[in-house]
Amino acid sequence: MDEKRFGVMRRKLMDNLDGCGELQDDEIYRNIDDLILESGMEYYIRLSDKNNLRQELFNSVRKLDILQELIDDNSVTEIMVNGMEGIYVERDGRLSRWDKCFYKKERLEDIVQQIVGRCNRIVNESVPIVDARLENGARVNIVMPPVALNGPVITIRRFPDEPIRMEQLVRWGTISQEAVEFLRQLVCAGYNIFISGGTGSGKTTFMNALSNYIPKDERIITIEDNAELQLQGVQNLVRMEARSANAEGEKEISIRDLIKASLRMRPDRILVGEVRGGETIDLLQALNTGHDGSISTGHANSPQDMLSRLETMVLMGMELPLRAVRRQIASGIDILVHVGRMRDKTRKVLQILEILGYDSAKDEILTQTLYEFEEEGNKECEKVIGKLQKKGALEKRQKLERAGLCIGT
Repeated sequence: MDEKRFGVMRRKLMDNLDGCGELQDDEIYRNIDDLILESGMEYYIRLSDKNNLRQELFNSVRKLDILQELIDDNSVTEIMVNGMEGIYVERDGRLSRWDKCFYKKERLEDIVQQIVGRCNRIVNESVPIVDARLENGARVNIVMPPVALNGPVITIRRFPDEPIRMEQLVRWGTISQEAVEFLRQLVCAGYNIFISGGTGSGKTTFMNALSNYIPKDERIITIEDNAELQLQGVQNLVRMEARSANAEGEKEISIRDLIKASLRMRPDRILVGEVRGGETIDLLQALNTGHDGSISTGHANSPQDMLSRLETMVLMGMELPLRAVRRQIASGIDILVHVGRMRDKTRKVLQILEILGYDSAKDEILTQTLYEFEEEGNKECEKVIGKLQKKGALEKRQKLERAGLCIGT
């Protein structure tokens, strides 16, 4: 059906539903069926098109319009709406243009307001950039005019309906079974672990999988910009999400506020989805004041870059001598796991480092590589083949010993 006729039917449906209060899905479907029957008397609608039309009308008023088809597609990992100029999707790490698009700017703007409204966010010309999430946990970034010249731009990162477990990552070749067992014992023993990697490298997925090894009887507090973590089987779980400022620029609740509040909530462990700025100093102070076993993530191209970025982000939150910053990092973080996205679009754990401490004479953070991914065969081949090889033995074993665990040398 052409866009003009669909628009007429959608307006009629909205008029029919207006003033009916909160309707159940089956009641909306009944209204749509009546409308299709009525429209079929005016012009011919092929039988093969009726079911598609029925679902499209339902999605346009109840869900995310034409985007709902992509949201429901398990093979899609990313959805990119470039205003009125087209929609692109990512499948198996590869981008392609979708054959559908928004024909009216008003419909796209309605979807934007529907998304942000559901998670109590605001986006408009005054506040043109916002992060949000869908009901299924998918991460959403929205950029509106006048900042976005194409029109409203929506980027949706879709996560699997069922959280990915470490066993799946082993099957996919992301990490070796030996390294998994090593990290499992470190999580159980309460080592503070930081996960680094570039955009789309799988940091959140890996953090989700790693968090499954946290003992189920502990009190866990998660802190995120947008709630994405999917912890399973934890009964004493508190989830907190930051809040942007309102239209008047007031009532913002930042990650820093949430970390400070969490310290008064008797946490066994604190999981911070990602640190990007001044909240890093608050996280490190939490790690250095008895909240062992905490986990967080950050953007960086290598473990060394991550350590440098942590220094920079701490200084964004508090003016401290660089030596003091490095001491805080070295004493707060025990293990650094770096994940990356390879040329064949697979995601792999590239390095696992132990933070050994701070060398005051050299003024540097000391590290040693415990595991490192080594590529095998022809490196010019598109397919990446290799193994995560063990390079060293853990030196800081006090937490393991206190927990009654033992990792072989």
